[in-house]
Amino acid sequence: MAAQDPYSSNAPTADGPANRIFAVVPSDSLDLAFVTTGVFVGQGGDLAVQDRSSGEAVVFRNLADGTGLPIRVARVLATGTTAGQIVGMA
Repeated sequence: MAAQDPYSSNAPTADGPANRIFAVVPSDSLDLAFVTTGVFVGQGGDLAVQDRSSGEAVVFRNLADGTGLPIRVARVLATGTTAGQIVGMA
């Protein structure tokens, strides 16, 4: 039996729960499939992202294993990212 979704008729919001989860492969040239509403880091380290508006690179340093960040990004950069097991939420 397929899982029931009691929230399927609710409109998605930026501050609501994610509707999609996906593995993130850092890249300096390719955007993610979806702009995130959050990013989860399974294996700690540094996470380099590109700001959606300005295009500026920002590095979140020394993230611990299991860190969740409520950030909207279109690209996770390979250069500067040492964190692993990254999951995007959209």
